[in-house]
Amino acid sequence: MRNAPAYDFHIVVVGGGMVGACTAALLAANVELKSLRIAILESAPVAVPEDSDIDVRVSAVSRASERVLSAIGAWQSIPEPYLSPYSEMVVWDEQARPHGAGSIHFSAATSTEPSLGHIVENRRIQHAIYESSSFRRVTLLTASLQSMQIEVDRVELGLSDGRRLSCGLVVGADGVESLSRTLAGLESDGRAYEQTAFVTHVRTQHPHQSTAWQRFLRDGPIAFLPLADGRSSIVWTTRPEHAAELVTGDIESVGTQIESAIDGIFGDVEVAGPRGKFPLRWAHANAYCTDRFVLVGDAAHAVHPLAGQGVNLGFLDAAALVQILSEAANEMSADQVLGERRLLRRYERWRKSENAIALGLIDGLNHLFSNSDPLRRWLRTVGLSTVDRATPLKQLLMSRAMGTAGDLPAIARRSPAA
Repeated sequence: MRNAPAYDFHIVVVGGGMVGACTAALLAANVELKSLRIAILESAPVAVPEDSDIDVRVSAVSRASERVLSAIGAWQSIPEPYLSPYSEMVVWDEQARPHGAGSIHFSAATSTEPSLGHIVENRRIQHAIYESSSFRRVTLLTASLQSMQIEVDRVELGLSDGRRLSCGLVVGADGVESLSRTLAGLESDGRAYEQTAFVTHVRTQHPHQSTAWQRFLRDGPIAFLPLADGRSSIVWTTRPEHAAELVTGDIESVGTQIESAIDGIFGDVEVAGPRGKFPLRWAHANAYCTDRFVLVGDAAHAVHPLAGQGVNLGFLDAAALVQILSEAANEMSADQVLGERRLLRRYERWRKSENAIALGLIDGLNHLFSNSDPLRRWLRTVGLSTVDRATPLKQLLMSRAMGTAGDLPAIARRSPAA
């Protein structure tokens, strides 16, 4: 790779959450991009997680995301007690029963994968990325973005601590309310769901069987996600006022409500963790890139949590972007790679089409299931039962959930020897 113009950094990633940190680490680890100076801008870097209780903010990490995180050495450093694999998934409508008509059952045993995925704390994932050998080659800038000016040959950044920096490319990974996206002049379509996610952990009379359970109720789904210590992590999508009541209400009453919402399949339910809530929204950027600027993760798209795909889509964004830049690095100078809009558009076409499929499917499922309309209820029962019997379609949906279907970046694919 020939010499590039004098920048403070070649690439600056704005936002040091899971996806932003992963993007920076992938860039630093890539052999073809090893001459580039990578920085990440994050005002509140992740703290070292204490060996204590499991935080309520967890993610269902897909098999594809596991491979991406393994490629930077992060997955291997997450302590085993905080990795909760699940090999089965059962989804059913509130008018049905698990494993009966109106339900669908996915099993890793019908695939070539050892599990469907893992439930892991967000903070554990983030910290593992920060501690990876790849991330050690990244410069951490502890500040926030204040201004951004995109020039023909560079981007000028103004930071909250008064510093000014120049770079060849900015990666916006600063979440659904992305300031970098706004400063770059990119617009995003979005809307708030009339739903809020209530989260906590519970201890149940009957074991979770290393299975992810999800029941669709008229106000939104409730999910029981298995934890390695025997508890389950709860994500209950419901009305905002109900979520507020669940956070502040009597703990025994809340346990009873959760038990009823999951149709009593676990017997007695005891709240056994902190309680929290967060609002839900759908969003998709109209464009993922402009000159010397590109979006990844929630800055590009935000999705309902019912399928657990949010962070997984972001990790695939990161891997796809780095792959495209890497493939071009031997043919262009560093400045051309960073400033070539054609390359960024390749990434945009690739990931925007893949993300649109996921966002449309998940949004449609939420609208189909989160209501009490008799016709839709009948369609749900028939649809779930049909899909459960239609093996090819069922396998496709399961592969999508595991992140092993679709147009995947190379490091997210299953290796021939695996």
